[in-house]
Amino acid sequence: MLRSTAVFSAMTFLSRIAGYLRDWLQASMFGAGPAVSAFVVAYRIPNYLRRIFAEGSFSSAFVPLLSELKQKGDERAMQDFLDHVAGALLAVVVMVSALGMLLAPWVARLFLAFAPAGTETVPLAAEMLRITFPYLTFVSMTALAGAVLNSFRQFGLPALTPVLHNLTLIAAMLLLAGALDVPEKALAWGVLAAGVLQMLVLWPAMGRLGLRPRFRFNLRHPGVRRVMTLMLPTIFSSSVSQVNLLVGTVFASLLVPAAQSWLYYSDRLVELPLGLFGVAIGTVILPQLSRLHADADATGYSRSLDWGLRMVLLIGLPAALGLCLLAEPLTASLFRYGEFTGEDTRMVGYALTAMGVGIPAFMLSKVLLPAFYSRQDTRTPMRAAVLTVVANVVLTVALVTPMYYAGLPYAHAGIAAATALAGILNAGLLWRYLRRDGIYLSQPGWGRWLGRIVAGLLVMAAVVVGLREWVGDWTAMPGLWRWAWLMAVVGAGAGAYGLVLVALGLRPRHLRH
Repeated sequence: MLRSTAVFSAMTFLSRIAGYLRDWLQASMFGAGPAVSAFVVAYRIPNYLRRIFAEGSFSSAFVPLLSELKQKGDERAMQDFLDHVAGALLAVVVMVSALGMLLAPWVARLFLAFAPAGTETVPLAAEMLRITFPYLTFVSMTALAGAVLNSFRQFGLPALTPVLHNLTLIAAMLLLAGALDVPEKALAWGVLAAGVLQMLVLWPAMGRLGLRPRFRFNLRHPGVRRVMTLMLPTIFSSSVSQVNLLVGTVFASLLVPAAQSWLYYSDRLVELPLGLFGVAIGTVILPQLSRLHADADATGYSRSLDWGLRMVLLIGLPAALGLCLLAEPLTASLFRYGEFTGEDTRMVGYALTAMGVGIPAFMLSKVLLPAFYSRQDTRTPMRAAVLTVVANVVLTVALVTPMYYAGLPYAHAGIAAATALAGILNAGLLWRYLRRDGIYLSQPGWGRWLGRIVAGLLVMAAVVVGLREWVGDWTAMPGLWRWAWLMAVVGAGAGAYGLVLVALGLRPRHLRH
């Protein structure tokens, strides 16, 4: 699992580099104005639906069932299952995409409910939604192929396809922005083109496994009904962070127009460690846990889950601390160019600090959820998700309302803080349910493991804060100097953390499952 996680993380790292180049170009060309906020809404809605019909709810239900058939060695049953699931998925996402395009003005108005009357953001978001909604169809077919490849322990290519997504958006900005009435529409067209390109790459790879889906539509097929039964409860549970972001999107429309963009850029930075490690470990561990459950190996199941939790905390805690301590320097180094102002840098820094607190919990949830899905239990995490979303709404109202009426310019940070706190609640509930039901039994050595991490974090914080204060005002430096100092501080902090872990006895063998 360590090797598979490393492959997935390496591919995701390439994707994050391309993603940064995309965000840097977007920030430099368009800044954080109303048109960018319109794109954020037009992108976030189909992106949330992607979490349901693609790698979120769908994959969580599909992979355990396909792994079960694969373990039994029944190739005919596996092909029949794939044919009918592919047909049903295609029919549903085409219908949802068509409805989204038809109802785009009302959808935009719903998610910008508090935007001032007459603002240009709402009609522009509706126009972009009509462009981005078909993306859902293509990315869902991409996710189907990726789920099949993951079931056969092929993680590299599915993890690499997001690189194509980011490169396509970069090309769209460079080639289309100057030819459109609203240059930011190039982003929406880039999203659509990226969905098509990703599907064209993954489907031939799935075919090389000897599995070529023939689209058969029959909602009464036993396999389709099992997937649907498992999917419905996971709509909340597997995408709870996305639901919370949508809640934040609605509340952000109450604030200044740039608030949507500030939250978007902070979320993109939080996604870096989450995608590199949390999603990587969660993706690799799901087929593993599904096989162990099919073999009734309770001991191996618990040991695999324990390994995943340890790896997440080893990486997630320093990632969260580093992002919080370097929020403004990081934002300045990455985005403070062109149309992206010093005010934008500060506002993104506030949101990043607030949301960064939740990074370990977000990553833990990515590992805890497969423990339920591998056992084909989707109802228990749904209960946790419902409580989490309710808590997020309550926290958002409680934090943002007084900040809004006080006229504080960083009220959007209350939305980010509510998302982080709700994520901590979600991870805590999932862990409690697993312990309560006896599904997860912690392995020996947790006290020593956490002790090493805490000691490493203390030394790392001292090094990072000392260097950050010594450097001074990051926004006053030229771009290359910002990058040089950022790499130096990050390298020093990571090096200090690693040296403490090694000094306290951590060795490579402790990282293997």
